[in-house]
Order: sequence, then C-alpha cells, then structure tokens
Amino acid sequence: MKNVLIITYYWPPAGGPGVQRWLQFSKYMPEFGFQPIVYRPKNPSYPIKDASLEVDQKVKEIEKSIFEPYAFAELLSKSDSKTISSGLIKSRKRQSWKERLMLYIRGNFFIPDARVFWVKPSVTYLKDYILKHEIETIITTGPPHSLHLIGLGLKKDNPQLQWIADFRDPWTTIGYHSELKLTKTSKLKHLALEKEVLDSADQLITTSFKTKEEFQQKTKTPIEVITNGFGELSVDAELSENFTISHIGSLLNDRNPKILWEVLAELIEENLVFKDFFELKLIGKISESVLESAHEAGLKNFVSVIGYLDHKDAVESQRSSQMLLLIEIDKPETQGIIPGKLFEYLASKRPILAIGPKNWDVANIISDTNSGECFTYNEKTRLKSYIEKSFNAFLNGKLKANTKNIEQYSRKNLTQQLTQLIK
Repeated sequence: MKNVLIITYYWPPAGGPGVQRWLQFSKYMPEFGFQPIVYRPKNPSYPIKDASLEVDQKVKEIEKSIFEPYAFAELLSKSDSKTISSGLIKSRKRQSWKERLMLYIRGNFFIPDARVFWVKPSVTYLKDYILKHEIETIITTGPPHSLHLIGLGLKKDNPQLQWIADFRDPWTTIGYHSELKLTKTSKLKHLALEKEVLDSADQLITTSFKTKEEFQQKTKTPIEVITNGFGELSVDAELSENFTISHIGSLLNDRNPKILWEVLAELIEENLVFKDFFELKLIGKISESVLESAHEAGLKNFVSVIGYLDHKDAVESQRSSQMLLLIEIDKPETQGIIPGKLFEYLASKRPILAIGPKNWDVANIISDTNSGECFTYNEKTRLKSYIEKSFNAFLNGKLKANTKNIEQYSRKNLTQQLTQLIK
C-alpha cells in the first residue's frame, strides 16, 4: 500500500463543509491501495466545531503547531474575528471600524490568508518526513490556499514528487475576495501566487466545472473535476407534519433570495391553508441582513433560526424536511460554486429548491438527477408556481423527489476517481 500525504487545515474537530471532503476520501483510500497520512495543525482556530465527526482508524495523522492570527484577533473582537474567518463578512454599511481594520489587515498583511505562517515550518518538517516514509504523492487542499504554498515548497525541493492541488473553491475569484480591501500590490501578489501554484502542480482538482474552465484559461496543467459527494451516514427521520422548507448552511449577505421571501409572503397572504402549514427553517450561520430581509417581507412569524448543528443532526434535519433550499449569490463568478450540501440533499431524496446565478453548475446536476428545480433571481412567476405545486403535493401526501443517477456522487465512487489520478 502506497503512502499519500494529505495536507489540510480543516480536520476534526472542525465542523462545517470544509472538513467533509478529505475526511471521506481518506476513509475509502485504503480500499484502492493507498494509505492516507493526514498532516494537520495542532492548535487550529476553527470558527465552528463538530464533536460528531470521527476519523477512520486506518488514517494516520501527523500534526504541527501553527501561528494563528485569528486567536489574537479574538482579543480585539471575538465576534468579528469569527465571522471573518468563516467568510461571513458583514455588508460594508454594517461593518464596525474594528471589522474594517481587520479586513484590511487580513487582506494585505496575510497573503494569501491568515494561515501563511504555517508554510515555512511545514515545508521544513515535511521534507524529512517525506523522505523517511517514502512518500511519492502529496495532496494539498484549499482554502485556505496558503496550504498550496506548502505543496509548492515541497515540489521545489523534490521535483520528482507528485503534487496534486485540490481546490474546493477558486482562489482570486472566491466570493469574499473582493471584500478584503486589497491594495493593487496585494491583488497582483495573489494573482502571481495563484499562477505559480497552478503551473507548478502536476495535477489540479476542482469541485466544479466552471472553476475548471477558469483555471484552463490560466494554466496548461491537467485539471480534473471531482465534485463533493454524500457519505454512508444512516440517519432515520420522520417527515415534518408542516410544509417545512429548510436551508442548511451559511447564508451570507449577498446570498439573500429576496425573490423567494416575496413569493412566500404572497402565498401566506393568498392561501390560508398554506399559512397554517408553512415553516421556513434556517439552520447554520445566518447574516443579519438576510434575516432582516425575510422579516421585512412578512415572514418573521414563519422563520425558525436554529443555528449550527453537528453533521448528524444536520442530516436528520435534511431528511425530515419537506423541501430543501439551496441558495447562491447572483454573480457570474459564483456559477462554478457547487455547495457540498447539494450532494447530501440528493441523498436525502427530498425535493430541492435552488436559486442561483444563470448558467449555474448546480442547475445541470439537479436536472440530471431529477432532484428538484433550479431558478434564477428573476424567475418569480415560475418559482411561485413550483412552490404552489409542491405544496399541493404535500397536502395530498405525494411530495417527494424521484431522484436518479446519484450513485456517481457517492464518496466511495468519487474516491475511486481520485485514486486513478495518483500514480
């Protein structure tokens, strides 16, 4: 069995979507002849934690301490540092002077991100470890994209090393990048580092087709799309007796579907039966502006804000909901964002209601799997009709998703696809 070194920041006890991808890959890699060795920080500052996540016993783990600027930032403002580190940045009008200062410092003094101080000591430590354990392949996964600089340093030291760079999100076009108050010099430095990483890796992996297209314009390095997926978590859940539409995950400022709030408010006003049964569940970190927008539309008495749930409880909520809500920012640069929760939504086999940008990669997946409907932000009439149709099916006990072709997104099948890229 060949050793493969996986360099990641997000690892249990971290919670959220960032940890799931490689937690699951590492679980199945031994079945395909590869021994995963996970290198992770010893003292990370995670914005959320999940005690329910378990690392497979076959996975080897090594760790090294990291200088965490966010730990010091919490002394200045704990709430601001947590929102910035999780990407949940307030709108400019709502930002305090502390948050504006922290964003400027984060964007211009920590390039590419606040974990950059982990790079040099990690390269020094891992060079010897790689030789001692006869490791031929390393995999870096970002964000944080500073971890790709660890891969870059190791590749420069040992050109024979196979380096696979996994991009769970794009780098310079990621949604919050424009909010970091970057100077012109800082923007150019980000672009230069991104270019060097893309050109130096032996293989690139993206989680979406649009990100692959973006990178193909920047490099000649081979690129493979390996999406996120769903695992084998067995959770029994009874369907809600209400007409529950649930969103699981973060809702950022710009991830605010005002068109949906309007439609739901109209249905409540027009249909007393709908009013009696409807409930909107928001599970996870919710931006103040998003919640205010829903309340202003007239949904205050119909919204349940539940907050972050551990993975098992989140899956239970998905499977007990009548419909599942998926929202993405309405911008061209988000066309390639495929949230990890989409695939667990698929596994729940509940109808998906997705709202996002035109030509969104998610629309193709939902269509191919017959798992729901996807709408743009200007399709109000069609959206209202779909919700009405779904509600009538709910009343008749016939609301379900007749999903198909979802096994291609199982974590085991995706791991097999991954291992085929490894020499």
